[in-house]
Amino acid sequence: MNTLFGERKEGATKIVLKSVDEYPEAPITLGTTLVNFTGDWRTFIPVIDDDKCVKCYICWKFCPEPAIFIREDGYVGVDYDYCKGCGICANECPTNAITMEKEEK
Repeated sequence: MNTLFGERKEGATKIVLKSVDEYPEAPITLGTTLVNFTGDWRTFIPVIDDDKCVKCYICWKFCPEPAIFIREDGYVGVDYDYCKGCGICANECPTNAITMEKEEK
């Protein structure tokens, strides 16, 4: 699911090293998070109930990725490409507007 970066993700390219001589002396990642979608790691997925959300943005502030974004209507959304399902957003939500549900893959 591509919900946050749109065209920037499509333009990103993955680094492919073809020989040992091309490898750096220090460890690096073989690509940026624009091509490595870390959301595939999760087991649980946050689901937001807009009727309970009071737009306090505490979930947005506490998200360690940050996979929570503010939609044009002022409510929050989740970029599932990067959300790891840690549940911090649900834990910090003062109105219990976010629930964690087991993701079906």
